[in-house]
Amino acid sequence: MERGSLLKARAGGKLHGGNHGIAPEDVMAAQRGRMLVAMIEAAAAKGYAAATVADVLKRAEVSRMTFYQHFANKEACFLAAYDLAVEIVMTRTAAALGAGGAPLERIARALDAYFSTLAQEPEVAKVFLVEVYAAGTAVLERRLATQAVVVDRFAAVLGATRTDPRLVSEAVIGAVVSLATNRIVTGDCAALPGLREPLMSLITTLVRDQQAVP
Repeated sequence: MERGSLLKARAGGKLHGGNHGIAPEDVMAAQRGRMLVAMIEAAAAKGYAAATVADVLKRAEVSRMTFYQHFANKEACFLAAYDLAVEIVMTRTAAALGAGGAPLERIARALDAYFSTLAQEPEVAKVFLVEVYAAGTAVLERRLATQAVVVDRFAAVLGATRTDPRLVSEAVIGAVVSLATNRIVTGDCAALPGLREPLMSLITTLVRDQQAVP
């Protein structure tokens, strides 16, 4: 897959003036999509704090009036852009986890999907795991809720329904996120897929140790 192709696909094309025959609601949806992609690009390039509404307008090629028809402020736009980043990353990850096979096989496929998507979408990766911490309480709460869902799915695949096994699942997901974030912060997204093998060794050991507990 081409680098950044999933994000670029969400941007669509610019609608020019005139009688283009497109329904108003479709025009609005296209404008919104371009603004979300523009926010991800701006936040990844400059950091959330430095990115401005003007940056989004320039990248998305929309007016300030159009922006405020969709979003109350920059934070609201970023929150929606973060949701788009979650969708891009988690759609492929959830599909891999939900496919058939033994639990550890499913986990391995999910890690493959997760790390490869982050590597292919570096701007999405930066928003998803780095800039989210700079964007305020509402976005951070959304990020914590997203991670809790992942922990629950991970625990369910492993049959971890007791408190201790779920805590193990939470610790593993925390390690995955931390290792990925470190690579993204240093600009080494290409190294992300290489994390799967050592993490699977860790997960396999933890699962076997947990199963050995009477």
